[in-house]
Amino acid sequence: MQIKLSKLSPFNRLRKPSRIERNPKLKYSLILAVLLIAPYLLTFGVEFIQRRSIHDTLNWMTVHSNLLNLNVLIDFLIVVFVYCLLGSLIPSLAVTSLLLVLGSLISYFKIKLIGVPFFPWDLKMNKEVVDILPLVMNASMLRYIVVLVVFIGLIFLMRLLLPRFSLPLITRISVGLVSLLLLYLFAIKIPPVKWLMQKSQVSNILWNQQQNYSLNGQSLAFMMNLQNSKMPTPDGYSEASIKAIADKLSTQSLTASAKVGGSIPATTKKPNVIFVMNEAFWDPTLMTNVTFSEDPVPTIHQLQKETTSGYMLSPQIGGGTSNVEFEVLTGDSVSFLPNGAIAYQQYIHKPLPSLASYFSGQGYKSLALHSYVSYFYNRENVYKYLGFESFKSSENFINPEIKGGFIADDEFSRNLIEEVDKTEDPMFIYGITMQNHGSYEGKTRYSNLPIKVKGNFTPAAQQLIDNYTQGAHDADHGLKLLIDHFKQSAEPTVIVFYGDHLPMLGFDYDVFHQSGFVQSGKPEEWSLEEIKKMHSVPFVMWSNMDLPNKSFPIMSNSFLGAYVLDALNLKMPAPFAANFEVSRKVPGLISNLVIDADQKLYAEVPEKDKAVVEQYKQLQYDELFGKKYLADFIDQDYLNKGPNPKYNVEFKK
Repeated sequence: MQIKLSKLSPFNRLRKPSRIERNPKLKYSLILAVLLIAPYLLTFGVEFIQRRSIHDTLNWMTVHSNLLNLNVLIDFLIVVFVYCLLGSLIPSLAVTSLLLVLGSLISYFKIKLIGVPFFPWDLKMNKEVVDILPLVMNASMLRYIVVLVVFIGLIFLMRLLLPRFSLPLITRISVGLVSLLLLYLFAIKIPPVKWLMQKSQVSNILWNQQQNYSLNGQSLAFMMNLQNSKMPTPDGYSEASIKAIADKLSTQSLTASAKVGGSIPATTKKPNVIFVMNEAFWDPTLMTNVTFSEDPVPTIHQLQKETTSGYMLSPQIGGGTSNVEFEVLTGDSVSFLPNGAIAYQQYIHKPLPSLASYFSGQGYKSLALHSYVSYFYNRENVYKYLGFESFKSSENFINPEIKGGFIADDEFSRNLIEEVDKTEDPMFIYGITMQNHGSYEGKTRYSNLPIKVKGNFTPAAQQLIDNYTQGAHDADHGLKLLIDHFKQSAEPTVIVFYGDHLPMLGFDYDVFHQSGFVQSGKPEEWSLEEIKKMHSVPFVMWSNMDLPNKSFPIMSNSFLGAYVLDALNLKMPAPFAANFEVSRKVPGLISNLVIDADQKLYAEVPEKDKAVVEQYKQLQYDELFGKKYLADFIDQDYLNKGPNPKYNVEFKK
C-alpha cells in the first residue's frame, strides 16, 4: 500500500521536510502504529468515562481481555472507516474520538439519570434530544463537554505538526467498504462472528442493559443491540398455537358481562372515558423520613379513600413516557421487547389496534391530548396508527398558561374540559401533561414554593425535592379541576389518573437515596422490594356514575385498559380479554420484576406462571411482528382496523 503525502500545511512550508516525510517506509510504519494503538486508547477512554476509575477500567481490561479485544476490534474498524471517508489521519482520529467519547458521555448521563445506557435507536430521537438537552444540562455535564472539546481541539492541533497521510482514492474506497462490511457482519452476527463471541465468552444480557454495557464494554454492547432492534420469533409461535388461544378466548367468560367481542348496548348512555397520564407524577409523602408543611397531594389522598385506586407497576424510571402510553393503549408489554427499547420509535409503523380504535368503533370520538410538541416520540404518526381521530398538541393551545417552564397542568385540564364540552359524541381521551417534567433544578423554576419540605438532604437534593413537590401539588390541583367540573356535568364520565414513572431526582437517584426510600443509589444493588417501590406509581379512578370501588396493590400498565373495560362492563376485544386473564395470575410484570397473585416478588417469571406469560408473549408478537394469525380467528373488525380517515383534520386546518 502506497502512502502519499499531501501538500504541506502553511506551518510545514516554513520548515525543512522531516525525516518522516523523506522516508515512505517510516511513514507507513507510523500510520500503521497509530491505527493499531489508537483503538486501545479510545477503548480505555470510553470505558473510563463509564467506570470513573482508572483502577476499575484497567481491572476490566485485564480480567476481561477477551472482551477488551472485541471492543478494540470494533473501534479499529470505525477508525479505519472514518479514515477512508475523510482521507486524512489526524482529523479522522479526532472525529472518531468525538463520536465514541460523545456516545460514552451520553450513556454515562443516561445511566445516572434514568438507569439505562445509550442505545442504537436513540439515534432516531434527534429532535427529542435537542429539546431534552436544556432540561438535563448542568454544571457537571458542562465540565465534561468542555474537556471533550479541548481534547478534540488538541488532536486537531497535531495536524499542524504532522503531515497529512492520505491514501489513493481506490485504496480508500476498497478498504473503507471492507471495514464497513465487517462492522455490518459483526452487527448481524454471522456464524463466524457468533463463534468468535462464544470463544470470547460474551454474554448478551438483554434484561439488564446497564450490566450488559458494564460487562461487555460500550462498543460491543452497542453493536449487539443493533441486532436487538429485530425481534426474534418466540418458541412455539405458529398459526396453530394462535388458533388454540383464539378458541379459548372465544368460549371464555371473564366476568358476567366482559365477554370477548361485542359492543356497548345501544340503549346505554355512553360515558366519557378519560385517561390522564400526568408527567412523572408520584406521591412524595411515601418518603417516610421526609416531612411536609402541608399535604402536597390532598385530592389523590382523598380519592384513595373513596374510589377505585392502587399502584401501577411502570416499566420506566425517570423517562420513557411513551412506553407507558404504549402499554396502556395497546395492552402490550415492553417487558417482551429489548431492554431500553422505545416502541413508538422502533416498532409502530403500521396500524395497531388500541383503546383508541376500540372506542372509535363504539361511536366515540377518540382524542389524544398532550401539552407538548407533536413530533416528540413520533406521536403525530403513531397516534394515527393507533386509531385516534384527533391529536391536540401544544401547537394547538392558544395563549396557554406556563408554569415551571411548561404548559401548566391547570391549562391542560381547561383544554380537556373544552374539548369534551364542544363535542356531541361521547369521548375517549388519552391525555398527557408536561408541567412536572424534569429537570427539577433551578431556584427560579417556580416563583413561590409554599410547601416546605424537610429531610436530611444536601442543598442540591433539597432544591430538587422542593421543585418536584410543587409540581406534584399542581398536578393534584389539575385533577381537582377536572373532578369539580364533571361533578356538575350531566354527562357520565370516568377519569383514570396516574403517573407514567417516578421522577428523575438527581444523579444516582440522590433524593430517593438520601431520604432512605432506597438504601443505595445503584439499581443493581436494589432488593426486589426496592425495585417494586421505584417502579410503583399511584393511580385513581373517579366517576360521576355509580361504579364499585376496588383496591389494587399492584397492576402493570399493560393491564389497566382491561380493568377499565371490566369496571365499565364493556365487552373486551380479544387482546384485552387475554390480558385480563394474565393479570389474574401475574398482576405485576416488568423486565426485572414479576409479582404473582399472592403479591410474591420474583426476579423472573416463576415456573407456575410461565405458560400464561408465554401465551401473552405470543399474542403480542403476532400483533406487532408476526403474521397476525389472531385476526383470522376472532375479533376481525377490531384487529384489522386501519387509521381513522379523518385523522387530525380539525387540528391541521
